[in-house]
Amino acid sequence: MSAGDGRGTAAVRESPVAAVRAAMAARTARQQPSWPDQAALDRVESELADLPALTTEDEVVDLARGMALVAEGAGLLLQGGDCAERFHEAVLDVIRHKVDHLQGLAAMMRAGSGLAAVAVGRLAGQYGKPRSSPFEPDPDEAGRMMASYCGDAVNDPAPDPVSRVPDPRRLRTAYDCSQIVLREVRRSWYGKPLQERVYVAHEMLLVPYERPLVRAGVRGAFSAATHFGWIGERTRELDGAHLALATGVHNPVGVKVGPTASPDDVVALTRALNPDGIPGRLSLIVRHGAKDVERLLPPLVSAVARHGAPVVWLCDPMHGNGIKLHGVKTRLMDAMLAEVAAFARVLTAHGQRPAGLHLELTPDPVTECVSSRVTEPSFPDYRSTCDPRLNPEQSATLIAHFLDRLP
Repeated sequence: MSAGDGRGTAAVRESPVAAVRAAMAARTARQQPSWPDQAALDRVESELADLPALTTEDEVVDLARGMALVAEGAGLLLQGGDCAERFHEAVLDVIRHKVDHLQGLAAMMRAGSGLAAVAVGRLAGQYGKPRSSPFEPDPDEAGRMMASYCGDAVNDPAPDPVSRVPDPRRLRTAYDCSQIVLREVRRSWYGKPLQERVYVAHEMLLVPYERPLVRAGVRGAFSAATHFGWIGERTRELDGAHLALATGVHNPVGVKVGPTASPDDVVALTRALNPDGIPGRLSLIVRHGAKDVERLLPPLVSAVARHGAPVVWLCDPMHGNGIKLHGVKTRLMDAMLAEVAAFARVLTAHGQRPAGLHLELTPDPVTECVSSRVTEPSFPDYRSTCDPRLNPEQSATLIAHFLDRLP
């Protein structure tokens, strides 16, 4: 049995896993679907606990070494991928296309900075989505509501009430699809140094999926669902189940930080998630929006620098800049560029390092994000089931904009 397979049975090795799972069970978990059949959900969670680990501890440690380079100023981080992965895209050609795109963008980052560039895809698990409301109007019947689409691991995006009922078996499908994606990601590693590989990440959201995939390794408990996991703006409570997961595993982790985060909140998060001050262990992913970032970010940076544990500062210019145009969810390039520039400016002014970007992007030539300079925006190729993504040209533009503003 290898050290990284996470399937050891000795009680001393299982105890860290039991502790993490118990802590998660004892705390409130926000943003969970209203599963209609608890017994079916329990069966799926038990099934997931008996399946092989998706990731290995050695892979997690390899990424942690790359994250340490980022934290120490010798590298940059690029996180990117779909808003919500789809089950039907877990096929080799599509996966290769996504991985190749991320590798190309990371190469651009390396060439433009002269530093290592660690690439982490929103891949192999980004099948769950938090939503601002659990329900939305049924477009086919006025006055009737249906469950919101919460990612393929929960329900189907088809706009009808039956398809939107959360189905626990979809959690098992998410595991199977993640296994396919990871197999192809690993193929892309052949012949590449550790810091030129694409690693995988997703939001650690769905407790019945994340909890059974906490496994035991020689260094303690780790998430065998992913290499890097992050906690969202809506689930980062210090006494919540998601923090219990993130504090209990030794994967590199991140936290989305938006307009509701106070300096005290953020300092407390850094201390809880990186008590030993390990370089690269914790990333703060800033998502304030262009109009607020220059006002709200400086107090957070100052407080963390004075009182918090070490962090990697990343910019998510996507989630604070969403709008609707002609009834279509979109994001304005101008606002995203402005947030990137302000993020770099604030970090640099406070003696801290802007370390990378967290982007929702696709290698496909979609028209989901637009420029405010376009007087009549149109969306002839809008494919996302949830939030708008950058196309390759837009992704390259944002990365170049970020590189131009590094100190």
